[in-house]
Amino acid sequence: MGEKKIIAIYGKGGIGKSSTASNVAAACADEGYKVMIIGCDPKSDSSITLLGGKRIPTILDLMRQKIEIKEEDIVFEGYGGVQCVEVGGPEPGIGCAGRGIIVAIQKLSKISKSMDDMDLIIYDVPGDIVCGGFVAPIRKGLVTEAYILTSGEYMPLYAANNICKGLAKINTPLSGIICNSRTVTREEDIVGKFSEEIGSNMIAFIPKMQIVQDCERDGFSVLEKAPDSEIAEVYRGLARAIMSNNSTVMPKALADERLRELTR
Repeated sequence: MGEKKIIAIYGKGGIGKSSTASNVAAACADEGYKVMIIGCDPKSDSSITLLGGKRIPTILDLMRQKIEIKEEDIVFEGYGGVQCVEVGGPEPGIGCAGRGIIVAIQKLSKISKSMDDMDLIIYDVPGDIVCGGFVAPIRKGLVTEAYILTSGEYMPLYAANNICKGLAKINTPLSGIICNSRTVTREEDIVGKFSEEIGSNMIAFIPKMQIVQDCERDGFSVLEKAPDSEIAEVYRGLARAIMSNNSTVMPKALADERLRELTR
């Protein structure tokens, strides 16, 4: 099905990265792609809606038990055959979550043969590149494309702008901006203008719809629980855009004052 895509989705905490990543994974699986999602958030909830609401053992939890780990201990099949992995996090109050990502990804790369067979691997990464560990998938050369998820609110855009600075600093191009709507006034225009001014483009506008939260509460992706819904078709469009996207740019972060002007 063409060259393998290995993408990372970045964005401010709480902006909807896990929801977007899991629905994109499900949509691509429905299209016949072999997909793996790797949750890098200590909350270990990136794959939960692909597994009927069930949590899976995390790599770091098993490593702390000092037992021999096999691929079947950390890779679980979810909706549509999506292969699900959760990195996990350090014990509360102990250790660095970013450093844990590095260690866990190294372990996964060593023992997972299924990674080689995937058409799409999605890294769901927390926060806004403030810790070296959170950029580990890119630094380790495991990621070929980076996407930023934002809304039209100031703080998510501020985080997105910081991510652009981080990507430029480590010489990593950006593949596109995804707007996950919070029903802000002029939101699509704001995010579109932001995307344009950093040199990229907005590849999808995801409207805010209650059905997404309803499906998540029941432990399912929209693609599985409400496949005929309007929002399911939006996720399908985003999935197709990602799979067909061959355009990248080195983002040019905006000055703080210009960022504020965009949201006024």
